[in-house]
Amino acid sequence: MSDNQPLVSVITPTYNRADFIREAVESVLAQSYPHFEFLIVDDGSTDNTSEVLEPYLKDERVRLFWQENQGQSVARNVALAQARGEFVCFLDSDNYWPTDKLEAQVRLFKEYPETDVLYGDNVIINEQGDEVSRDNMSRYSGRIARHMIKDNCVAMNTTMARRHCFDELGGMSGKRRVADDYDLWLRFSAKYQFRYEPEYWAWYRVMEDQISSDKTQRFKVNEAIIRDFRRDYREALGRSEFDDGFAHFFIRKGRYLASVGKRQDGLREIFKAVRYAPANMNVWRALLAVMFKRHSQ
Repeated sequence: MSDNQPLVSVITPTYNRADFIREAVESVLAQSYPHFEFLIVDDGSTDNTSEVLEPYLKDERVRLFWQENQGQSVARNVALAQARGEFVCFLDSDNYWPTDKLEAQVRLFKEYPETDVLYGDNVIINEQGDEVSRDNMSRYSGRIARHMIKDNCVAMNTTMARRHCFDELGGMSGKRRVADDYDLWLRFSAKYQFRYEPEYWAWYRVMEDQISSDKTQRFKVNEAIIRDFRRDYREALGRSEFDDGFAHFFIRKGRYLASVGKRQDGLREIFKAVRYAPANMNVWRALLAVMFKRHSQ
């Protein structure tokens, strides 16, 4: 592959997504930038995923791997171990891309060679594929660890990252079956330059089972991730930045618990925030908001 046309490795883990994976695959094969390899890892599907994928294997850029069900983090690492590209992208099997996604991102990497990870926004769609929202959270460029310690602002399906990042800091940790993308980008934020572009680079499908998933459990996992990060990447941020980030996290967790009727649990989380950042006025505002929250809300 010439220097002007770097190879991009596209990685898609899938598990029982036969109803949606066709759309994902076709969005990759329709890319205006043709210099990619497409690594699909079937994580032990029990539906007809293999039949759906079979016609696409005629394209020499597509490689299919199969493993016993071990979770998408393991599946992504299987693909990373096989990937040959200078750049790496992730696409979940129930989502899809606009046709110029890879072309636009390769061009931006040439324009901004200091960038290590490039990402954008999602268009949120429902299970039927109808657009739900184009609202996205605040996203940031540069050395973004101080933002990432508060919350994951990197949209996984929109990213393109340089391969050397994975070679140096590793792939998915595999410690947990959820939020491994947060763990990945948080680790990368300790060392690498991120660039956010306000472009819609993925359609992101939200399922009913995702909407009703256990948010309390996700908070628990995210807390473990940020504690690991503080332990393992002490030089990434100053002490006050770490403390402010932790305080922000506990404010979010406390407000959420209060919003679902668990005011006492919420207050306990806000008091953790107070201990981390007693001079931060946002902490005290959150404490008052939770203390005087109406039960009917």
